[in-house]
Amino acid sequence: MSRLFDPRQVRRAFSRASASYDAAAGLQHEVEARLLESLDYLEDRVPDTIVDLGCGPGHAAAAMRKRWPRARVIAMDLALPMLRQARPHGGWGALSWSGLHKPIDRINADARALPLAENSVDVLFCNLCLQWVEDLGAVFAGFRRVLKPDGLLLVSSFGPDTLQELRAAFADADSAPHVSPFAAIAQVGDALMHAGFRNPVLDRDVFLQGYDDLPALMRELRAIGATNALASRRQTLTGRARFAAAAAAYERERRDGRLPATWEVIYAQAWGPQPGAPIREGGHDVVSVPVSKIPIRRR
Repeated sequence: MSRLFDPRQVRRAFSRASASYDAAAGLQHEVEARLLESLDYLEDRVPDTIVDLGCGPGHAAAAMRKRWPRARVIAMDLALPMLRQARPHGGWGALSWSGLHKPIDRINADARALPLAENSVDVLFCNLCLQWVEDLGAVFAGFRRVLKPDGLLLVSSFGPDTLQELRAAFADADSAPHVSPFAAIAQVGDALMHAGFRNPVLDRDVFLQGYDDLPALMRELRAIGATNALASRRQTLTGRARFAAAAAAYERERRDGRLPATWEVIYAQAWGPQPGAPIREGGHDVVSVPVSKIPIRRR
């Protein structure tokens, strides 16, 4: 069976970007902050075990540990060098080793095979990680396995409009793919329902950022590890002629002196089902997620 993504390339890219990621990931931090706001849906519930999946440098894990200092917080990432960046800062420091506060555990693991016991997690937080996973149904089935009944799942991912300008520019210059075909919001909602999650709520934002030129955008993508991880990518470097042709095509998009880059962000929250709950009721979808009904906030 052919793969859409090369997981080894994903790991390599984020490992290489571990030192530069935090400073370059302004958009990722903003999305993370919005996803953290959804923790308010727990109201007065105090979770025992929290997982920050695809944690990067661990800011969300630190924020959740600060909010619930007696909870067990697990920071998990595919890239070991990225986990090493999650050092004492913003809540990882001395308090984590005091008698009253539990430390943040760091685990090097793949979202597709969580090394966690069944029904062991109260909150599974996953910010901008799932866009590198091709089989959402299988991943959500794994999420359902580890979540406790009524546990909270919070995820964000990039949608198909992300980097549409870059995709079009390279399509003019090269037949090989350069930008991932990210899952649409309806696919995310359907995969959640397929896995049996309760009461899924989906939302999306569209962010528009500007760059001086194509090399500036590519430098930022490398700095955050968002390089081409498609299994069908060209295995050699993009030649100067192809890059120049893509840059010329991108120039047609220039607005107000800047090259625009669109980032579509999909958010989803859902609740773990009770044990034995069916994946689908009578083989039919319980709910549909029409894209036209989901408003877009433009940032």
